[in-house]
Amino acid sequence: MNNPIHILVAEDDNDISRLLCSIIKKSGYIPQPAYSGTEALLYLEQRRWSMLLLDLMLPGMSGEELLERIDRCDDMPVIIISAKNEPKTKVSVLRGGADDFITKPFDVEEVSARIDSHLRTYARIAQPVLPHVLQHKGLVLDRDAMSVTADGAVLTLTAREFEILSLLMSAPKKVFTKSNLYERVWQQPFYGDDNIINVHMSRLRSKLLKAAPQSDYIETVWGMGYRLKP
Repeated sequence: MNNPIHILVAEDDNDISRLLCSIIKKSGYIPQPAYSGTEALLYLEQRRWSMLLLDLMLPGMSGEELLERIDRCDDMPVIIISAKNEPKTKVSVLRGGADDFITKPFDVEEVSARIDSHLRTYARIAQPVLPHVLQHKGLVLDRDAMSVTADGAVLTLTAREFEILSLLMSAPKKVFTKSNLYERVWQQPFYGDDNIINVHMSRLRSKLLKAAPQSDYIETVWGMGYRLKP
């Protein structure tokens, strides 16, 4: 876990939010408070997060509703921190995708320890082993040979272009935001300057179009990001 650890804290109580952010900072991680479910969803759509601490009783959109909206393709542990301690509630959210449930009031050291534990677990499983050869329609990408063909034509790609295409082909149905692409390909935090993404994506698309004029492989999902065209 050499990259910065960014943790989203969806909690509408100011005092509890500050306490959770303080716990996160003391562990050397970077917290971001969100005070409603809708605000948390906006943050989740803007970038990739290392973890989500989620209260269930949020204004705007409940924690349960937000949990349903989360893209479970992302390697992000979700820890529920809630005063709703009924067994039925715990079972429901854990079956719904949450990784852990901490009941309020909570012990500071326990919260810190569980955050560390889940981050370690996800660090071990966060990088799935991709097939050596990825295929989508007329595209064939060989990760071992570092080669790409489009409708049989060989493409000459830069390392960044190759990684962008490889990422898109690893999950053809997934929409990757610009922050997703930047943080996974460049391995650095994304601060909103999307010019570098635009330039690389434009060059990649031009090379694909030149190699296969009759095919359109990448589509822009306006306001969201990019994905492979179905």
